[in-house]
Amino acid sequence: MTFVALAQTVASGILTGGVYAMVGIGLSLIFGVMRIVNFAHGEFMAVGMYIAFALFRALHVDPYLSLLAVAPAGFLLGAGVERFLIAPIQNAAEHSLILMTVGIGLILSNALLLIFGAHPETIYTSYSTRTVRILSVTLSVPLLVSFALTVAVVAALFVVLTRTDLGRAIRGAAQNRDAAELQGVDTRFIQTAVFGIGIVLSMAAGVLLLPALYVFPTVGGIFTLKAFVVTVLGGMGSIVGAIWGGLLLGVVESVAAGLGATGYRDAFGLVAFLRVLLVRPAGLFGTSRV
Repeated sequence: MTFVALAQTVASGILTGGVYAMVGIGLSLIFGVMRIVNFAHGEFMAVGMYIAFALFRALHVDPYLSLLAVAPAGFLLGAGVERFLIAPIQNAAEHSLILMTVGIGLILSNALLLIFGAHPETIYTSYSTRTVRILSVTLSVPLLVSFALTVAVVAALFVVLTRTDLGRAIRGAAQNRDAAELQGVDTRFIQTAVFGIGIVLSMAAGVLLLPALYVFPTVGGIFTLKAFVVTVLGGMGSIVGAIWGGLLLGVVESVAAGLGATGYRDAFGLVAFLRVLLVRPAGLFGTSRV
């Protein structure tokens, strides 16, 4: 592989990895505060993709503009699921929460299958195949826009977590729930809000990937695995770690495709995941703090 081809491959991987990072951040945020792994995370992402797809087909709404509808819908859906399905069994055995999230994922994927059918769908916009050239590297416009919006969303999340009372309450609940309650933090509300925010990030990532991917009802299972890999690579509960984990996974998959192993790109990502864990079992940023 020539230097130009390698630069092209790495650049494409970084753009894709940025969106992977957003998916991982949502899962990591939920785990950091609630100490549960949401095995329906990818299915929520698929719901976001299909909402944007339906708006595009029915009303010709640009997929990026559909974020204005997907974000509030995602928060309401996430908050409702947490309040009515997860909260009642929060103190039950750990496997109960795992089975609940797996069940939610199955319900969501089968609902999408019932509504939209089993055939893969895609959308075509005026910029779907456009590219821009920076030096000797050619970049996809949809991926470039998606990466820019991802950076903006993640930056806004960091501002919320570090500069607002809500963010300080979230970080306090993640570090020590009992101590946060002694300081007057309503941890019940915080958990609902965090789950809602995590689902918004997942569904928004789906929308950002929609112009560059096919969408089908079971696509969520693939991205649940990717979100889990990103989260564990970076360190469970670490947002910074999720960012680096997403970028690493995107680059590894892109390099694998550049070497001609397109059909095995997911396998290359899993191999990189195992290699990192062999060196750092706790992940790149092994901490449970948000």
